[in-house]
Amino acid sequence: MAAFPRLVPAALSAFVVALGVPLSGCGDRTGAPTEGRGERASADHLVTLITTERAPVSTGHERPGTLRYRKLVRIFSQEEGRIAELELFEGDPVRPGQLLVRIEDDLLAAELDKARATKAQKRLDLQRLEDLREKRAAAEDEVAQARTALAVAEADERLLETRLAFTRVKAPFAGVITERLVEPGDFVTKNTHLLSLADPDSLVAEVYASELILPHLRVGDRASLRIDALGAETFEARVLRIHPRLEESSRQGIVELTLDPIPADARAGQFVRATLETAAVERTLVPFRALQRDRDGEFLWVVSDHGTAERRNVRGGMRIADSIEILDGLAPGERVITRGFLGLTAGKPVKVVPG
Repeated sequence: MAAFPRLVPAALSAFVVALGVPLSGCGDRTGAPTEGRGERASADHLVTLITTERAPVSTGHERPGTLRYRKLVRIFSQEEGRIAELELFEGDPVRPGQLLVRIEDDLLAAELDKARATKAQKRLDLQRLEDLREKRAAAEDEVAQARTALAVAEADERLLETRLAFTRVKAPFAGVITERLVEPGDFVTKNTHLLSLADPDSLVAEVYASELILPHLRVGDRASLRIDALGAETFEARVLRIHPRLEESSRQGIVELTLDPIPADARAGQFVRATLETAAVERTLVPFRALQRDRDGEFLWVVSDHGTAERRNVRGGMRIADSIEILDGLAPGERVITRGFLGLTAGKPVKVVPG
């Protein structure tokens, strides 16, 4: 085994010194001290910022909703009896005034015949008494009672004619049958739900909009929507109606949209995604990432005139794409920090760098 040479203490010291020379020489070649510059570099807190301004902004908001019929009638029976005729099913189109349901009317028809006979008899009685009165053989009270009896008989006739008409249920408008709830032969009582009739041309989209959006919507505003069941095609729409009441839990209100024209395959109950376009409104916007939150609420970091960071409590509003509206606490022309929040404290000097 080879033996290593033994270094004497003097030689070891010289070897260590020789190694130490290049280590101590690393750094500033001019020999100037570097401690002060390192402290200055560490004191600079680098940030990016934007300068705020108020500008008109038009926004589009996608909201979910459902197609439904605006004109939908539930048809009830107004007379009781057996269903004698019902030939329509769900999906069948109907014309205005077309017969939908006929209820058996034999009993009412017989009662009407009796009422007409009674009316004819009362008219004869009145005529006879009026002739006797001219001959002074009948009192005026008898004639008055005969007139009253005739009027009652005429009222009974009109009542039975109306009830008889109720046994023939007709379509109030052109539409399509959406529900058939009884069958021929069924016995129905008064106020039984027989059918439902809808107008296909009254199809609208009901969407829910936030309370922050509703003040900027008007009847007639343009909108667009997609119907999931019909693919990615976009359909033009307009605001038809804005409901006055909001849901207390979600703070959202219903907005009705009309489609012109209505897609051929659109059906009530289909899911839609509507984009509501609001009119241009003066807003103060900042990047969404700039808005901070803690237990005291929402705030922004702004750069003061002295070049230091300042915490500013604000109130945020509507989010628009990658920005958010500031409703209170920020004036136009202020410089808002958008990056460089780590280690940032109030009063700390900052250095602005390009974003």
